[in-house]
Amino acid sequence: MATFMLIFATALIFALGGTPLAKRLAVHIGAIDRPSERKIHASPMPLLGGIAMYGAFLIALVLFADRFYIPQLIGIVVGATWVSLLGIWDDRVGLGATLKLLGQIFGALILIVTGVTADVFHNPLLDIPLTLMWIVGITNAMNLLDNMDGLSGGVAACASAFFLLIAALNGQYLVGSLAAALLGASVGFLVYNFNPASIFMGDTGSLFLGYMLAAVGLKLRFSDHPDVVVWLTPLLVLGLPIFDTTLVFVSRLRRGLNPLTHGGTDHLSHRLCARGYTARETVLTLYLVSVILGVLAMFIGQAGIVESIIVGAVALAAGAIGLWKFELTT
Repeated sequence: MATFMLIFATALIFALGGTPLAKRLAVHIGAIDRPSERKIHASPMPLLGGIAMYGAFLIALVLFADRFYIPQLIGIVVGATWVSLLGIWDDRVGLGATLKLLGQIFGALILIVTGVTADVFHNPLLDIPLTLMWIVGITNAMNLLDNMDGLSGGVAACASAFFLLIAALNGQYLVGSLAAALLGASVGFLVYNFNPASIFMGDTGSLFLGYMLAAVGLKLRFSDHPDVVVWLTPLLVLGLPIFDTTLVFVSRLRRGLNPLTHGGTDHLSHRLCARGYTARETVLTLYLVSVILGVLAMFIGQAGIVESIIVGAVALAAGAIGLWKFELTT
């Protein structure tokens, strides 16, 4: 645990110091997010905060991660570097939805080729497509969630914190190291990104966070737990971005819109604001939801298979009711 805390502190310090530099770089190269009809900020905001998170994450691991795990880290770091570069490109000049999706698929293939895959069906013909859908899905979910000051970074921090706790309780050193670095980088960036934000993470940050959280979820293993428990854990920890993405897709498909190319104010955060919550109240409420889901994930890690299935079923029912309440009744 001491090593995890050292990795966390290092990533935190470098994110705190690196974010103002990323802000200057964004202004210098013109990576600016300008207001529009589907965006709630009123003035131009520098992007590229994700560069500071990526750099802090990488430095912390290089300095303090156990060298025994370096071979396993290579594929993850290479993939994270690729999606971060993809994000920089998108923040600077803009990418079409198709090209962006193809880039994410390539990033997912990097993990698959280097052995970071799901092991649900114990059959590569089934597990590899599932891995691809998981990585691309979570990467996009965090990208879509980045629609309000502090939201994506704070949810990533909550998810990383619970991945870290679960890993520490179960002796998962690699997962714990990755989660600690992600946690430090996210918290350090949030100092500048929480409402009112002075910089946005941009696609550089949201794609990086989504990709890394997907990878951490894939690496999480419990040798003495059934598969249902193993895979309920990351699903619960990342339940909020999964729900938000599902809500957006259902909403846009119902309106005859392409979910991948059409943006809008139809996210869970926007709907809460429309019901009278302030932006800060909305973000803090969603942080609380993330914490509750993380606690449930920790519970099933210590519970039996029957209790785990019950918790999973209750969470799924709550998600279905939420979907009905926020979308299908409007």
